[in-house]
Amino acid sequence: MPKKKEQHVVDKKLVVEAFQEMAKEKNIERELLQKILEDTFALMVKKKYGPDANFEIVLNFDKGDIEIYLIKEIVEEVENPVTQISLKEAKLNDPDLELGDEYVEEITFNNIYDSFGRRIVAVAAQTLNQRLREVEKERIFREYKPREGEIIVGEVYQVRRNDILIMHNKVEMRLPREEQIPNEPYRFKKNQTIKAIIKEVRKVSGGQPDIILSRASNEFLARLFEIEVPEVYEGIIQIKAIARDPGERSKVAIYSLDPRVDPVGACVGMKGVRIHSIVRELNNENIDLIEYSEDPKIFVARSLSPAIVKDVQIDPILRTATVIVADDQVPYAIGKNGQNVRLAMKLTGYQITLVKESGEDIELTEFKEELGLNIYNQLIELGIQTAREFLNADPKTLLSIHGMTCETLLELRSIMLKEFDEEESEETVENITKIWNEMQSPIS
Repeated sequence: MPKKKEQHVVDKKLVVEAFQEMAKEKNIERELLQKILEDTFALMVKKKYGPDANFEIVLNFDKGDIEIYLIKEIVEEVENPVTQISLKEAKLNDPDLELGDEYVEEITFNNIYDSFGRRIVAVAAQTLNQRLREVEKERIFREYKPREGEIIVGEVYQVRRNDILIMHNKVEMRLPREEQIPNEPYRFKKNQTIKAIIKEVRKVSGGQPDIILSRASNEFLARLFEIEVPEVYEGIIQIKAIARDPGERSKVAIYSLDPRVDPVGACVGMKGVRIHSIVRELNNENIDLIEYSEDPKIFVARSLSPAIVKDVQIDPILRTATVIVADDQVPYAIGKNGQNVRLAMKLTGYQITLVKESGEDIELTEFKEELGLNIYNQLIELGIQTAREFLNADPKTLLSIHGMTCETLLELRSIMLKEFDEEESEETVENITKIWNEMQSPIS
């Protein structure tokens, strides 16, 4: 049985307790932390005594003890002082030792700098911190990667220009601008709670995992319905599709597997309590609940709510739909800046063309590319929402639009007239040209 050199016993309990608290705070398994510490102490011994050193590390978290023993062979003549000790020197500490015995020397923790030197201690501390950071990064990734698509409630840590930083269980997460509902940076303040969905968790070289949150995604809206509507959570009501302009308006297609359950009524709740809870969470975003139908004609007609449509003609191969609406329903079908019909197309997957009941017409959104976003938006603001309304509009009003020229107006009219199999009259061309020239002439 090897005997160890008598040493002043150092109370290492506080050291072990500090590491135990670290494991608890960083949520690191105790066995893994013990292995990291043993590797760190082994590194220190090897750097101090060399790779040939024979040593033993005893780390007992239960007893709160750390012991490092340097083991040497007792020889007559020392050739390697790291692994050997002379009999004469060994007997100074234990007279009963003989040649060939093992001499065990405890490396004291009375002054760790005296035992190992400041440089070795600094390198070990740096290595330990690096290992702990790597373990923490891996632990965070393994914990949150499977939770993608799950809603979390965190605390606003910092509101920056392009991001909102959120803390969840002491883990930093990021809500990018493109995943925010408009005006949210002004709504949320530091230390305020915030609800969001974990959209993506990805590893980052040299840092903690980048956990990206979202409040603008369709998935976030779907999870909110699961939270607020038990029938959705239980699967009785299914969410078939979502089309969304975050913070403004959404259309949600819902379907009940139980004919006794009204999907719209269940999602609205008694006195609207369920839907109002979702709307408040989404910064007063308007939500249209659309009852899903396997019949595309019915589904397309419902998707244009609140407009009431007269008839729907479907081409299932090209996935196009021609919808006939009464003249007074056109503004509702199109919506502000074409939002209603655009969301309806996203929801159904059909390219929708609106036609007035009084005559053939084409909505202005069909010519959005030719018009350009700037001119298109100005026309909508003027209340011009269809091709016929554009063709019948006062040329002087159209020529007053920023970015509109005589050449542009005539070209746009030609494109629209071609869709109606009509041709421009020479008289109209001359009239538009005359008005343009008058508008360009300096005032006398």
